Amino acid sequence: MAGNGERHRERSPASVSAMVDDLRRALRGQGIGSPHRLLALSLGGMVALEWAARYPAEIERIVLVDSSSGSLSPFHRRLRPAQYLRLLLFLACPSAHCRERLVMTMTSNRPDAQRVALWAAWRRANPVSLGNMLRQLIAAARYRGPAAVPAMPVLLLASRGDHLVDVACSRAMAARFGWPLVEHPDAGHDLPLDDPRWVAERVRDWVAGDSAGGATRRAELTGKPVSAPRASDRS
Repeated sequence: MAGNGERHRERSPASVSAMVDDLRRALRGQGIGSPHRLLALSLGGMVALEWAARYPAEIERIVLVDSSSGSLSPFHRRLRPAQYLRLLLFLACPSAHCRERLVMTMTSNRPDAQRVALWAAWRRANPVSLGNMLRQLIAAARYRGPAAVPAMPVLLLASRGDHLVDVACSRAMAARFGWPLVEHPDAGHDLPLDDPRWVAERVRDWVAGDSAGGATRRAELTGKPVSAPRASDRS
């Protein structure tokens, strides 16, 4: 999205709705047509929800990972109070390495020095400005979420060990929209970072609908969260 990665010099939109418009323009500019299949984490999940609500013909299916909606969950669950001090400390960090190490303490339950070094190198190459970071935080905090989402396949993945966003936010979306929810027992907020194989397998099973996806299908039938085993727990 604008303000991040190779587009870090661009100004981040100040609302989720504007982020949708920006992404649609960017994809059209690259000649990438719809319908799209989206796997979206956190703020990206809010963008995916808004996109599906406004332009349902452009979205085929969505996987939402550790996301939230302001109309369904209070602010203290969407950004857990234990992280407020860390966000202030982030602003005071003197180096890219310091900032990325602090980010990992908030988003990951699998601390890794090599990952921190890699992320710090990415930050130095594509720095996200303070202004863009604040605009993204404000956009996420202000986002209320759609009252309804057109019928389409949606899978919720959430981390019980998420110290940034309460897993109750995903449970609230599952209860409100009837979407299947599968919960990881101990990963952090950045679930694809902490257990990428688990995420890939849950998505594969959901899309394929084969016998390996029994846990997800039970969630669809009952509307209740289901804990699927980690890949490392399976023989």
